[in-house]
Amino acid sequence: MKKTFLSLIILLLFTVVAKAQSNSVKGFIIDLSSNAKLHNATVSVLNAKDSTLYKFTRAAQNGSFSFQNVKKGNFILLVTYPEYADFVNKFAIDSVNNEIDFNAIDMKTKAKLLNEVIIKGQAAAIKIKGDTTEFNAAAYKIQPNDRVEDLLKKFPGVTVDAQGKITAQGKTVEKVLVDGEEFFGDDPTLVTKNLRADMVDKVQLFEKSSDQAAFTGVDDGEKKQTLNIVLKEDKKQGYFGKVDVGYGTDDFYQVQAMINKFKNKEKIAAYFTSSNTGKTGLGWDDAGKYGSSGNMEVSDDGMIYIGGFDDLDDGGRYWGEGIPLANNGGLHYENKWNSDKQSINANYKAGGLNVKINKNTINQRNLPNAIFNTNTDQITDNDTFRQKIDATYNIKIDTTSTLKVVVDATLKNTESNVINNSTGRRGDNSLLNISDRNTTNEGKQQLFNLNALYTKKLKKTGRNYTVNISQNYSQINSEGYLKSFNRFYDESENEKLAERQNIDQLKDDDILTNKLATNITYTEPLSKFFNLVANYGLTYTSSKSDRATYDASAPGVYNNLNAEFSNNFEADQLLNQLGAIFNYKKGKQVITFGTKTSFINFDQTEVYRNTNFKRNFTNWLPQASYQYKFSAQKSVNVSYNGSNTQPSVTQLQPVRTNDDPLNIVEGNENLRPSYNNRISVRYNSYKVISNKSFYVNGSFNFTNNQIVSNNITDVNGKTTYKSVNLDSQTPFNYYVYSGYSRKFSFLGDINAGVGLGSNGTRSYNYVNGELNTTNSVTYRPSINMNKYSDKGQFYFSFGPTYNSQQASLQQQNNNKGWGYDGYLDLNFKLPKKISITANSEYIYQPSTTSFDNKLERLVINASLTKAFFKEEKLKLMFSANDILKQNVGFRRVASSNSIIQTTYNNISRYFLFSVIWDFNKMGGGTPKTN
Repeated sequence: MKKTFLSLIILLLFTVVAKAQSNSVKGFIIDLSSNAKLHNATVSVLNAKDSTLYKFTRAAQNGSFSFQNVKKGNFILLVTYPEYADFVNKFAIDSVNNEIDFNAIDMKTKAKLLNEVIIKGQAAAIKIKGDTTEFNAAAYKIQPNDRVEDLLKKFPGVTVDAQGKITAQGKTVEKVLVDGEEFFGDDPTLVTKNLRADMVDKVQLFEKSSDQAAFTGVDDGEKKQTLNIVLKEDKKQGYFGKVDVGYGTDDFYQVQAMINKFKNKEKIAAYFTSSNTGKTGLGWDDAGKYGSSGNMEVSDDGMIYIGGFDDLDDGGRYWGEGIPLANNGGLHYENKWNSDKQSINANYKAGGLNVKINKNTINQRNLPNAIFNTNTDQITDNDTFRQKIDATYNIKIDTTSTLKVVVDATLKNTESNVINNSTGRRGDNSLLNISDRNTTNEGKQQLFNLNALYTKKLKKTGRNYTVNISQNYSQINSEGYLKSFNRFYDESENEKLAERQNIDQLKDDDILTNKLATNITYTEPLSKFFNLVANYGLTYTSSKSDRATYDASAPGVYNNLNAEFSNNFEADQLLNQLGAIFNYKKGKQVITFGTKTSFINFDQTEVYRNTNFKRNFTNWLPQASYQYKFSAQKSVNVSYNGSNTQPSVTQLQPVRTNDDPLNIVEGNENLRPSYNNRISVRYNSYKVISNKSFYVNGSFNFTNNQIVSNNITDVNGKTTYKSVNLDSQTPFNYYVYSGYSRKFSFLGDINAGVGLGSNGTRSYNYVNGELNTTNSVTYRPSINMNKYSDKGQFYFSFGPTYNSQQASLQQQNNNKGWGYDGYLDLNFKLPKKISITANSEYIYQPSTTSFDNKLERLVINASLTKAFFKEEKLKLMFSANDILKQNVGFRRVASSNSIIQTTYNNISRYFLFSVIWDFNKMGGGTPKTN
């Protein structure tokens, strides 16, 4: 299969290279009146038929330019330069005239033209304004009913993968705005997959700073790669939408619908999706939006939070395991008024997700003098329904002050049913234990968050302050049942039953957390280039967690409180934080250094046992960074961050549970905090015109006094987990990734690149009193290519991967070897408004001493689409998922002293027939597309 995959790739590359042409256009740009060579002048080649962009470049230092491999046809040469009139000239490439030399192109300033006629040309395809790259949508050819996603694919330096995730200039785009405002909150693809391309005037690419940094002007390092879609003024009136309905084999189906109504600055939108094909929403990141709360945890600032102790509620998530059924919908409203001094942006979303999973897990645990193997079958049925409403209100109070208020509320209901049957055996295959468990749970969660940010500029330039007030409220109520039957066997030849354990209990949990925080930040310009940002924060958190466990006195009657597995925690916490960050910015350099220090008082009472636990600790958070910006698209950054990790309440004073009698947690009140050190380096260079990029990202982390696990496994296979401090060793981890790509004209303007990534860790844990050291390293070189044109597009990546993982215990069981993975995405437009789309993913993992069987998989998906009518408003699509039926649920990993292999049910081969209808009635009528 590897030969087949590589043969397909070689054939594709040969076909592309064969199409390369030798036709050329050249010349040089000069102002003859002053003998000035106009380097960096923008030179564009437009299609004469419709004036859309075909090729573009910038003049070299001596004013010269050239285009290679120009196709045959009629074109327009457009030259633009600031303060000069545009130069426009028509030319043609054919079998006779295949080398066009414009020689010296004399540019004239606008001031000198006087009575001369200026030929008005098209606007530049790309403009660079400071740190913002602006793409002129009119310079790119679009098809009827193209979406913003299709338009983005035509921009140099921008790629969009099969899931809709956008990468621009080597960085993942995290936000997509419409006219500077969020559209349906945090889901970028609701814009890119649904907004029409013909409505777009321009697209701006930049790194968006945080609200705090944008106001103070002091870089805090919190930036997100952002696209802003600026709409045409005449497209802000009317409505448009799309309906996509599909049904296929094995009762697979998919329904998507969205409608948008725009009226000047008022935007209203609604969407609905329903499917069992794995699409949990319109965005690429929806799965993570259904997660449930965790247990007690410590945040970056050292605050300890009591989350939901809903061990029985692991539902509401979809990570590719099982068969999902998802229903989602939402409403969006935004408006501006009072000369844009006030604005509102509001969203409502409701979604349901049901996931049914059948899973088998084989776990080999390597002990100093023994091996235990556990084989587990699990059937899971999880159901989640969530509603969320959020709103953002902005008001510009006067010329010096603003107020931003953000509020959101969530209601979530969950149901979970898990049946778990496991058999444990010793290394000699003798019976160790058998466990049969059934856990059910019903839960309800209520969340409310309020955040208000007030900003005020003072008289002195650069002097300002902000006040931020927030409240976070969370309440979780759940009720579930645990029924478990466990048997343990001795080492005798006849596998004699040594112990029997039956559990029949009701779990009733009530968790309440209320957090009130305020933070004041003051910025003082110490000089023209030197600023001080000082802050003080005060946070109070009150938490209650009442977990009651009741034993059954009779079948179905649960009235005996089990004190061992019941607890009622009440905790109060007060945090005071002081910080001072200095920022030096001059020319191309930015230097930031300083620290934040948190003083935390934690007071917890366990009501049932009348015990009290108090802890006072200090967190020190130093930071330093250096950035040198050679240009808007070329920079280097080095940073250091230090932070404490305080032991969690669970590690110090565990909330005892018996949901899994084979795995028990024990606390350690003598735990000390660990200290984390992180050093990061980033270099990025990007040239817009040639689409050439080179970047290196890397980080190195090491931890002093790390908190690690000390696991004790007894002869019956029961493991007790306890956290301890690691004094004699220093764990570390690193990663580095570099990539280079550019456009190759001799390959028909293909963008191609190479990448090299590596990551490694050294970690420690104790197993039955012995220190276990695990060393892991991965190397991954890769190549990638892509090209987008009017006739189609493709994206390809392929590379080998070397993995090595070895633990000091049972060194003979390691996980080493070379594997391969690749991805291919194709789209071709055929005559008669027919298009073909296909994508494939290949993976190969070799057998190792840990895993005696290799994994090889080639997944191919394809679709055939026929469009109707002039504007292609109606489409019929036939799609095939996993044509070769190789998408088998399989995962394996080796970590610490465990080797785990998992198989599970998932979505495999099916065929789907879909009807897609686009409707549009925007201002100015339906546009005439190129």
